[in-house]
Amino acid sequence: MKKETRTIVYDEELQIEAYRFEGTRQPFPNHFHEYYVIGFIENGQRVLSCKNQEYLIKKGDIVLFNPGDNHACVQNDKGTLDYRGFNITKDVMLDLADEITGKQELPGFSQNVIYDEEAACYLRPLHELVMKGSCEFGKEENLLLLLSTLIQQYGQPFERCIPECSREIEKTCAFMEQHFAEHICLDQICRCAGLSKSTLLRAFTKSKGVTPYSYLVNIRIGKAKKLLEQGVPPVEAALQTGFSDQSHFTNYFSRFIGLAPGVYREIFSAKGSGEEMPHEE
Repeated sequence: MKKETRTIVYDEELQIEAYRFEGTRQPFPNHFHEYYVIGFIENGQRVLSCKNQEYLIKKGDIVLFNPGDNHACVQNDKGTLDYRGFNITKDVMLDLADEITGKQELPGFSQNVIYDEEAACYLRPLHELVMKGSCEFGKEENLLLLLSTLIQQYGQPFERCIPECSREIEKTCAFMEQHFAEHICLDQICRCAGLSKSTLLRAFTKSKGVTPYSYLVNIRIGKAKKLLEQGVPPVEAALQTGFSDQSHFTNYFSRFIGLAPGVYREIFSAKGSGEEMPHEE
């Protein structure tokens, strides 16, 4: 069986994360991120669900996720997934979009799965340069050329990528974002929204693509990532973000991010050097 390795590098110059997963079988549950994701399938075949649509992704495909796009994926064959990708925060993307378009506006990708040889020609060399820790300007050049291609071919105003949500659902989201570190019960959320439990669950899931609890867990994972990046120990990050215990936290973090919290923290402690985690299958 192929050995599984997972490598993540944070590029301080570009301020982006680069991922490289090889030999991965792990399914990823329905979730979303607060940042942009641009990924490339090196090998393998998976079923991807994104915003209530299903895709068969395979070698050569590029996946594009806007902040808030809910998605899940599972291996579709007996093989494994080889994947390389980037995570780009909205602040960094705003600066890059301004450089490319001359407008201080966040772009939104109109398609979640594409096959684009031109974009791939920029994505793969960029990823390799970041993983190697290159300091040459070719790295930034490839990033700008990649995003220029994607924005030109698949871009639209970011607001168009945000699903319409009722005032009650937005109140629910705001409540969870404000009280994520606390013990929250469904009764509290329903009182905030002014909806019954069954109505809230149906309306929220239809609007956001995930259940209210899954939305809360995503918020907590996002906050925990930032704490771990600052060097906060996993046990403390779990407590500060509302998880009942470290085991509960580790389980969700590993499922959503693909790495254990301690491993993720060490990546940033190493100041941009990659960490490889071999797993025997």
